[in-house]
Amino acid sequence: MSAPTASIVVPTFDRPDRLTECLEGLCALDADRHSFEVLVVDDGSTLDLKPTLQPYRKRLELQLIRQQNAGPAAARNTGAHHAAGDVLAFTDDDCVPDPGWLSELLRCHQKHATAIVGGRTINALRDNLFAEASQDLVAYLYDYYAGVSGSAAFFTSNNLMVGREMFLALGGFSTRFRLAAGEDRELCDRWLAHGHTLHYAERAVIRHYHGLDLRRFWRQHLNYGRGAFHFHTVRRERGGQRTMEPASFYLQLLLYPLRQRRPVARAVAGAGLMALSQAANAAGYFQEKRAAHTRPG
Repeated sequence: MSAPTASIVVPTFDRPDRLTECLEGLCALDADRHSFEVLVVDDGSTLDLKPTLQPYRKRLELQLIRQQNAGPAAARNTGAHHAAGDVLAFTDDDCVPDPGWLSELLRCHQKHATAIVGGRTINALRDNLFAEASQDLVAYLYDYYAGVSGSAAFFTSNNLMVGREMFLALGGFSTRFRLAAGEDRELCDRWLAHGHTLHYAERAVIRHYHGLDLRRFWRQHLNYGRGAFHFHTVRRERGGQRTMEPASFYLQLLLYPLRQRRPVARAVAGAGLMALSQAANAAGYFQEKRAAHTRPG
C-alpha cells in the first residue's frame, strides 16, 4: 500500500461524543480513504478513547497517539511528528468537515505549495448566540485583514493545511501556548515573517460544534486575551513590532453582527457579545501580563 498523501491531525481531550461526530465526517470525505490517514492525538484525557476509535479502524487509516496533557499546540506537533503524509491537515474534535473539505485543501495546496492554506469555518449551532458571536469574530478578522493587506493574515488551527517538512522546519506550533488561544495566529505570523504566504480556500468547509454559554464564552475570550499577551511577547522576542489596531477596527467589529441578515434583536445581542468578548480579551491580556511579571526569573 502506498503512503498517504495527507495526514489529518485531530487533537482531543475528554470529548468522545464530539470526536465520534468528527470521525464520521472524516469517513464521509470524498477522497480515496487510502490517500489520507487520521492521527487522533489524545492530550491526556481522563477517559479511555480506544472504544471510541475502534469502530472506525476499518473505515479509516487511523492512529491513536496519547501524550501527557500539554495543550492542543503540543498535541498537533506530536501528530505532525508521527505523520506519514507529505501535507498536514489540522482540524479539531468538535468540527465536522464537508465531504469536499480535504480535496479542496489539497487542490489549493498543489497550486500554492509553500503556503499555509486555510479553509472556511461555519458555526453549526445556529441557535446558540454565543457560538454565533465567536464565529462572527473570526469571520470579521478574516475579512478585515484581507481588506487591509489584500491577503490573509492568519487562519484558525481547526481548518488549515501545510506542507509537513516546512511545518517541522519552522518548529511547528509554539508550545508556549498551552491554551487553545493564539497558537495559530503566532504560527501564521512566523510563517509570513519567513517570507512565505497564506492562501484562503473558501470552499474547504468545516462545521464547528462549539457549545457555549455565558460563562464559557467569557472564559474563551479571556483565554484569547491571555494568548494575545504571549503572541506579542513571542513576536517581540524575534524582532517583530507591537501592532495596535486603529479605533475603526473595534467600531467595525461591534457593527459586524448588525450587518448580517438576522433579526434585529439577534443582531443587537451579537453586537453586545462582541463588546463583551473585547472586555474579556483585555482582562485576559492584563491578567497574563501581571502573572508574567510575578513569575520567578
